Amino acid sequence: MSEGFSITKTYLKFLEEDSEMTMPIAAIEALVTLLRIKNPGTAAEVINSIKSAVDELVKTIPNSVSLRAGCDIFMRFVLRNLHLYGDWESCKKHLIENGQLFVSRAKSSREKIAEIGIDFITDDDIILVHGFSRAVYSLLSHAANNLIRFRCVITETRPSNQGEQLYKLLAEKGIPVTLVVDGAVGSIIDKVDKVFVGAEGVAESGGIINVIGTYPVGVLAHNARKPFYVVTESHKFVRMFPLSSDDLPMENKFLDFTRRPSDSEIKVSGPTIDYTSQEYITALITDLGVLTPSAVSEELIKMWYD
Repeated sequence: MSEGFSITKTYLKFLEEDSEMTMPIAAIEALVTLLRIKNPGTAAEVINSIKSAVDELVKTIPNSVSLRAGCDIFMRFVLRNLHLYGDWESCKKHLIENGQLFVSRAKSSREKIAEIGIDFITDDDIILVHGFSRAVYSLLSHAANNLIRFRCVITETRPSNQGEQLYKLLAEKGIPVTLVVDGAVGSIIDKVDKVFVGAEGVAESGGIINVIGTYPVGVLAHNARKPFYVVTESHKFVRMFPLSSDDLPMENKFLDFTRRPSDSEIKVSGPTIDYTSQEYITALITDLGVLTPSAVSEELIKMWYD
């Protein structure tokens, strides 16, 4: 059975089966499954198996920033626990059982974020949201359930059109919502009270990697002196230190000006994610609490070395 095991197929299967699962959690689930099926015989085999699986995932999954965060967390978990047991079988059992426990706790992090973040939403707020984030939706839904009266402006978030997904969910929830084109943000920023975005990854500097268009929204919010809040799970904290979007690992990083005779339709080129640096971020609302961008590096140090 272990011979036919594919870490990429297993990862994609977890995402397909659970629409609420984030990429880091799917990565951890896949790595736990790897240990169960491969059944490595020594600690060295465990580490090598995980490293090989992580390399394969990063190479085969495009825009794998948040996936890397999950892989980093699981590797840290394994390295911290390998030396705690005298015999290898007990250690292996502990890794698998506690890996599954970690996954279940991470899944509940959005509920904790909603409880913490509700203080940031008040009656009569007009909230601008860019992109689709399960954590952001969980927070807005929780606020509506607590009878807070607010309105939302959602950007289309082209080319993925993530905004349409969030728009439909909020409308079904009975929350007053409108959908605007991405280019309208500059014209309406003065009419909103605050901005909420999610994150695919949170860098060591406290800056965020997220769907394309987040950076210009952050700049506009900063210039208009509107609070810019990042709503995200702590398992998306990743050991990266990009200085700009050019430093991000992604496909279609550069503009493509080539034209081919076979091209029968206009194609959109360019990056699909961008980097918003810490100076544009007011605070991060996470399951660890409300953090300033500078506190992210401290939390990463705790996660890795405490």
